[in-house]
Amino acid sequence: MQQINLGKSTLKVTRLSYGCWRIAGTWDSNRVTPQARTDGVQAIITAHESGYTFFDLADIYCDGVAEEIFGQALLKSKGLRRAAVIATKCGIRPPNTPESGTPYRYDFSSDYIIKSCNSSLKRLGVDCIDLYQLHRPDYLMDPAEVATAFTKLKKAGKVKHFGVSNFKPSQVATLKSALKQPLLVNQVEISLSQLG
Repeated sequence: MQQINLGKSTLKVTRLSYGCWRIAGTWDSNRVTPQARTDGVQAIITAHESGYTFFDLADIYCDGVAEEIFGQALLKSKGLRRAAVIATKCGIRPPNTPESGTPYRYDFSSDYIIKSCNSSLKRLGVDCIDLYQLHRPDYLMDPAEVATAFTKLKKAGKVKHFGVSNFKPSQVATLKSALKQPLLVNQVEISLSQLG
């Protein structure tokens, strides 16, 4: 599979990324079976053996189970561990967190971004995430809060590059005005049901 540089970075990735949204076989973490985990690990390894090196995840994919399954695949395949470029996302808070009754919402506070990153690192079983993205625009975001989190994560060696997902150009510009690090990507949703 053809390799390219990701944005203006030195990261070499396959032109296509392997999306791990449904790697657990369900969206409900309470319904993930041991067989689904095994199948998910095998799917990731098969994708790698087919040439994929770029893998797209998010902390909300099956409440973190997708990241856990990817971490299991990394343990099982040394070749995958050497070649994988891992992209994962944060910023969407599930309902009833941190307390019962709170709604599903976006949260780009510095504390939440850092906490989410640390949780992703643990689930993935890695020390550093290659590309860490804000999942969807938070219209109430404080760019300075995001900048604080990104600076701390970069300085701690926990993230190599940052990006966003599904942001409008004006939102990217607003966020970039506060950041010390460049935004490497804006991952947009393109599918049969979302062409624009």
